[in-house]
Amino acid sequence: MAGGFFISKTVGIVAIVLGLGAVATIIALSVVYAQEKNKGISDVGTSTTASPVTSTSTTASPGTNTSTTTTTPAPNNPWNKWRLPATLKPEFYEVSLQPFLKPDANNMYIFKGNSSVVFLCEEATDLILIHSKNLNYTMQGTFHATLQAEDGGTLPAISRTWLETPTQYLVLQLGAPLQQGKRYRLNSSFTGELADDLAGFYRSEYTDASGNKQVVATTQMQAADARKAFPCFDEPAMKANFTVTLIYPSGYKAISNMPDENTVQQEIGGEIWSVTKFYTTPRMSTYLLAFIVSQFEPVENKTGKTLIRIWGRPEAIREGQGAYALKVTGPILSFFEKHYNTDYPLPKSDQVGLPDFNAGAMENWGLVTYRENSLLFDAEYSSIGNKERVVTVIAHELAHQWFGNLVTLRWWNDLWLNEGFASYVEYLGADSAEPSWNIKDLMVLNELHTVMATDALASSHPLSFREEEINTPAQISEVFDSIAYSKGASVLRMLSSFLSEDIFKEGLQSYLHTFSYSNTIYSDLWVHLQQAVDKNKVQLPDSISNIMDRWTLQMGFPVVTVDTLSGAVRQAHFLLDPTSSVDRPSVFNYTWIIPITWMTGSGRRNNTWLTKVADANNDFKLTSPDWLLLNLNVTGYFRVNYNQENWNQLVQQLDTNHSVFPVINRAQIIDDAFNLARAKHVDVTLALNTTRFLSREREYMPWQAALTNLKYFKLMFDRSEVFGAMSAYMKKQVTPLFEHYKNITNNWSNRLNDSLLMVQYNEANAISTACSYGVTDCQRLAANYLSQWQNSTSNPVPPNLRSAIYCSMVATGGDDAWQFLWKKFQEARVVSEADKLRTALACSPDPWILSRYLQYTLDPTKIRKQDATSTINSIASNVVGQSLAWDFIRANWRTLFTQYGGGSFSFSRLILSVTQRFSTEFELQQLEQFKEDNQDIGFGSGTRALEQALEQTRANIKWVEENKAAVQSWFESETRTK
Repeated sequence: MAGGFFISKTVGIVAIVLGLGAVATIIALSVVYAQEKNKGISDVGTSTTASPVTSTSTTASPGTNTSTTTTTPAPNNPWNKWRLPATLKPEFYEVSLQPFLKPDANNMYIFKGNSSVVFLCEEATDLILIHSKNLNYTMQGTFHATLQAEDGGTLPAISRTWLETPTQYLVLQLGAPLQQGKRYRLNSSFTGELADDLAGFYRSEYTDASGNKQVVATTQMQAADARKAFPCFDEPAMKANFTVTLIYPSGYKAISNMPDENTVQQEIGGEIWSVTKFYTTPRMSTYLLAFIVSQFEPVENKTGKTLIRIWGRPEAIREGQGAYALKVTGPILSFFEKHYNTDYPLPKSDQVGLPDFNAGAMENWGLVTYRENSLLFDAEYSSIGNKERVVTVIAHELAHQWFGNLVTLRWWNDLWLNEGFASYVEYLGADSAEPSWNIKDLMVLNELHTVMATDALASSHPLSFREEEINTPAQISEVFDSIAYSKGASVLRMLSSFLSEDIFKEGLQSYLHTFSYSNTIYSDLWVHLQQAVDKNKVQLPDSISNIMDRWTLQMGFPVVTVDTLSGAVRQAHFLLDPTSSVDRPSVFNYTWIIPITWMTGSGRRNNTWLTKVADANNDFKLTSPDWLLLNLNVTGYFRVNYNQENWNQLVQQLDTNHSVFPVINRAQIIDDAFNLARAKHVDVTLALNTTRFLSREREYMPWQAALTNLKYFKLMFDRSEVFGAMSAYMKKQVTPLFEHYKNITNNWSNRLNDSLLMVQYNEANAISTACSYGVTDCQRLAANYLSQWQNSTSNPVPPNLRSAIYCSMVATGGDDAWQFLWKKFQEARVVSEADKLRTALACSPDPWILSRYLQYTLDPTKIRKQDATSTINSIASNVVGQSLAWDFIRANWRTLFTQYGGGSFSFSRLILSVTQRFSTEFELQQLEQFKEDNQDIGFGSGTRALEQALEQTRANIKWVEENKAAVQSWFESETRTK
């Protein structure tokens, strides 16, 4: 699954205008990628009743006799535990579902279903537990389901059945045990709600070209919501084959994981319905099942034997918005077939853009679902950032078709390997489709630098959890965070780098071939990589397992410190707040086995390992003016510190000829220096010194690293007198970059070529930074564009510049500009365009406008539920809007939590966005009070984020106290004399 809360590069760049999008620390903290479901579910089991006390009430539902049963739970019974017992193993499901795409007499959308599952009894038991959530069963006599013996064996009678709602089970108590080694079939009929909660079998809506509301029935099963669609053994290791049949109104289309076998028309209740049976799937996990009924249309082609189809709203497809996805999907599939040395496992690859979808995308086998902005691309409206988003998310999801789907991790505690791997190879897949972009380099900014900010906190956590730590759906949901995705990707990139890509691929291919259609734990991959290492006689300081366990089983990462006067080198656990106490113990005592690459100013390059806490290396002993640079292209997941003399030489080299350093390392020097200053390893003025050369820098990555780090200074100081001098410095530094782009675009009249990804990104950086820090030419450019647009039927702003320009329009244009862009937002046909407008509307400096916009987020007719979080976050990131958003969150917490708790709200991101400027004792007290006041409601998956926000606020208070005077003095001296 891809991250749901994507901020395009250009939208992210607008951050500088009014602080939209937080400092790297806050961004990284806030990234929670998956849908937060099942908020506040706690372990069951306070009662001491020995057996369930059941009470049954029958309620009328559309033509179905149903039963609602409640039980008083007992703590030690199997149905009070979140994990399924190992007694039964599913083999084959037949599922038939009929979604009703018009509301019933109670104004509810529903679906009806029949399901049968054949399972093997692995261990004699008189109890059947199968997951079920929010399903009303048609009672078979007095029971929720019926049982058959498949092997002609004896069939025990059912003594009673009930729904164990807290742990989401349908329970069948039998009069005698099932026999070990025998197969049985469980049959049930049920009705469920086709809700708009973005989970399980759910409803998505959109308005078509004629202005009519259209309803789509679609799915999102990961992590624990297949049980909302039909009763199933809903754990990833419970793989089975599935035969799906969909019954749906004629005039609609139905798709599922496999191609359709046949479709017939059938009269049901006086109406003609289509009945489509799909071919049986290979053995697969329930969370990867998918089915969609819609009036969507496809564009298609074939790559080898694989049919590729891109589906979307008919008007979007007719406008060509699926063309780019179709163009890149074939090459990416071919790349992964070679990378894995394994054919694509299914006959077709469907990819569908959905109007309402909570994650960024979901890797359902053979039927990948996406937010529209992650699949559809319109060259007229969409920026190069939208294009990069599409190709990387497609590559991420297609990578899963083998790694995750064909071979699946046994339980969610190892999610990091599944998502971290896809987050790494998405860059390789995207690079195969867009080789001119150098997109692999961006992994350092997008994943590594971003996640290090989270992983440098004492409240971080290891990549791997113990299996018993992750039980409830809420706990599973919390695992989908930036550590799993971005740190996972970063350590796998490091592993591939020190092994070499060829050795890494050899071990990976062996792993996939061995475990196809099965389940694994993370250490299985280490075994197969070790075999490749041994076979190829690769020299390593220890086994793969011993090296990698230090990166996966303990949180955080090291800072490697070198003294070029003596050659001494040492490592230590890097903490942004060195005074914070690390409560989580580590068997490795927070030491790592570290692969180090290096170069010197005199031209020497090599690599080595640091296996001890402290060591000496003669190669690192230098005489001035030579310099030493560690971690070339930042392939290692660690930060680097030097003695002051070496830092001075590195800064001197940047100031005289920065191009001597690889471009990634220019970004690294900035990012390491700022973070080392935050952690008090170096002086804050050293970090600021690394930005002086930017007036001569034209490359994107160093600029982006600097802007990301300076966002923290902006957040801490844009409400204080420091900001005047900071603004003058930023204006001085960015003006040459702005003028550079003005010249190469012939005064903004020419567009840059799409092959120049990072050149285009830095153009947007130049404009957003220049406009926000008061470069008159830039603000005039935005005002001119607004005037042209208001007097024209067409939009004059180039797509790549829209995020930056729109924000400036709103920031300087008053309510007239706001209303104009709001109208354009409501009319926007393309999601990526709507996203840019929606984000820019938060750039207003007027409190009353921002307060009105906050209220809109509670009205789904104005702001879609899936966009409510990011809209509030955008407002909170505006210096004027931050206190308004904080008041709004506090006043509406109960409403927000109850309305959105099981749906589309990311409480982690919300809490972190509204608190990102907190840097006073008063704000800390407010945050502590907020925690106390809402204990009864809870914080769901934002619980950890609240602790991180408290930790971050304390760190901010201390940082401002210690650095404010020095920072103000530095900015003033840099602008006073030059």
